[in-house]
Amino acid sequence: MTRNLLRRDLAEEITARVLDGRIAADSRINEVHLARELGVSRTPLREALIGLADRGLLVSAPNRGFLVPPFDPDEARQLYPLVAELESLALRWSSPQDLAGLTGGLDRIADEMAEELGRQGDLSTLDDRWHALLVSRCTNPHLLRLLEQTKPLLKRYDARYFGGVERSRESIDEHHRIAEAIRAADVEAAVGLLGRNWVKTLAYLDDMG
Repeated sequence: MTRNLLRRDLAEEITARVLDGRIAADSRINEVHLARELGVSRTPLREALIGLADRGLLVSAPNRGFLVPPFDPDEARQLYPLVAELESLALRWSSPQDLAGLTGGLDRIADEMAEELGRQGDLSTLDDRWHALLVSRCTNPHLLRLLEQTKPLLKRYDARYFGGVERSRESIDEHHRIAEAIRAADVEAAVGLLGRNWVKTLAYLDDMG
């Protein structure tokens, strides 16, 4: 395994642990224990932690090492509209013909989400696949890199604040409507629906105070 691949795998594992709460918000990362759990030395672990701090998922604190930042509703209110804008730009920077070829796959994933909801399962992985497919024809690599860096910050709030059967059903329906607008070659309608799908989530955050 190359050093770069090892660092990428470590970063993905640490990210997963932050997102699912195994490494709690507002806590310090014990590098000795984490290195032992992951079976790696401190050097590649520290490189991965530095990379995650550069992306904003962790905070590097002098004399304290690396911390998982606390949940901040104001941060969530900034992140959701930001991701909405980035994905909307990704649609606009995609060929309408290329987008049209995605609609069958988008509908299939949305149908899988509905089935998973019926089983009371976790929709997050399917939702990630749907959004990844939606922006996959964007020709701007810088924009895609911004999305890759930003979305893990947002997913912490997905797990903590949002969800529920009714909201999930509504969101799945919105996913189908976005695909329908793309199929009709109405990218601007798809952009409008996509933006509302993301930003509407903030109402749930506001309801929770």
